[in-house]
Amino acid sequence: MAKAMDIINLVFWNNTVLDYIIFLGVLLLGAVLIFVLGRVALRRIAANSKRTQSPYARLTLSGFKQYLLPIAYFSLFYFCTRLLTLNDQLSKLVGTLSILFAIVMGAMFLSSLAALFFGKLSKSKGDSGSLAVKWLIHLAKGAIWGVALILLLDNAGVKITSLVTGLGVGGIAIAFAAQSALSDIFCFFTIFFDKPFEIGDFIIAGEHMGTVEHIGVKSTRLRAIGGEQLIVSNADLTGSRVRNYKTMQQRRVNFILGVTYDTPSEKLEAIPQMIRKIVEETEDATFSRTHFAAFGAYSLHFEVVYFVQSADYDRYMEINERINLAIKDGFERLGVQFAFPTSTVQVQPSFASFSPEK
Repeated sequence: MAKAMDIINLVFWNNTVLDYIIFLGVLLLGAVLIFVLGRVALRRIAANSKRTQSPYARLTLSGFKQYLLPIAYFSLFYFCTRLLTLNDQLSKLVGTLSILFAIVMGAMFLSSLAALFFGKLSKSKGDSGSLAVKWLIHLAKGAIWGVALILLLDNAGVKITSLVTGLGVGGIAIAFAAQSALSDIFCFFTIFFDKPFEIGDFIIAGEHMGTVEHIGVKSTRLRAIGGEQLIVSNADLTGSRVRNYKTMQQRRVNFILGVTYDTPSEKLEAIPQMIRKIVEETEDATFSRTHFAAFGAYSLHFEVVYFVQSADYDRYMEINERINLAIKDGFERLGVQFAFPTSTVQVQPSFASFSPEK
C-alpha cells in the first residue's frame, strides 16, 4: 500500500501520477458523456427533421455535428489541461492551439453562413443567378479563409506586416493589369443584383437586340432576330440604356397617314371614324385616337394611335398588317388617295426681245 502511494505521489513535469490519472479519467469520462449526449441529441434532431421536413431542422443537425460536438470535445480537453500544472511552453502551446481552433471554427461557421445566405439569395433571383451565387460563395469563402490564414500566421509567430504590404501592392498591380476584366466581373454582379434582364428576356441595348441566352462572368450572349449569336460584354450592357420587353403588357402603335390635298372635306371628316371602326373590330387591338394633325409639304397628315394588347412581336405584326390592309380597302371605297412626294412645275412663256428693222 505504501509502495502504491509512493508511485502515485511520484512527480513528472511538475505533476504527480495522481494528477495525470485524474486528468485522463476526467477526459475519458467527459468524452464518453459528450458522445452519449451527442448521440441522443442527434437522434432527436434527425427524428424531428424527418417528421417536419423543415430545412431549419436539417441545418440544426448539420450545425450540431460540425460545430457543437467539436467545440464540446475541445472545451473538455482545454478544461482538463487546467487540472495540470503546465510549464510556460506547454501553457503557451495550449493557448495557441485554443486560438487556432477558435479561428478555424469561426472561419468554417462564417463560410457556411455565407453559403446559406447566398443560397437563399439565389432562390429569390431565379435560375439565372446560379453562376453569380457560385462566384459570390467562392469569393466570400476566399476572403474569410484569407483573413483566417493571416490570423493563424500572426498567432503562430510569423510577422505578417510585410506579407500584408506585399499582398496590397500585388493586388493593386493585378487590379490595374486586369482593369477591363474586373470591370466586366463587377458589372456581372450588378446584373445579378439589379436584374435589368434575365435569361429568356428580349432586350435592346444600344445597337444590340436579341433574346438573352446566357449571362456569363465577362459577357452576355444574345440570340439576335436574324438567328446569329451576339456576344456583348457586361460593361457595355450596364453602361447603355436597356429596353426590356419582358414585362410589356401592350405595345403602342403610332403612325402618320398622308392623303392628297384634293381630298374633299366630307371625306376628310369620314377618315377618323373609318379608322376607329377598323381598329375596334380587330381582336387584341385597342383604339386610342385619330386626328387630322397637320398640313404637310405634299399631303394632309392624319395621326393614328392604337394599342396592341400583346407583347409578342409576331402577334403585333399580324394585327398591324390586318389594320393596314383594312385602311387601304377603306380608302379605296371612299375614293381617297394616299399622297406621295410630288412637285408642280409651272412653265411661263418667255418673249424674246427684238428690235425693228431699220
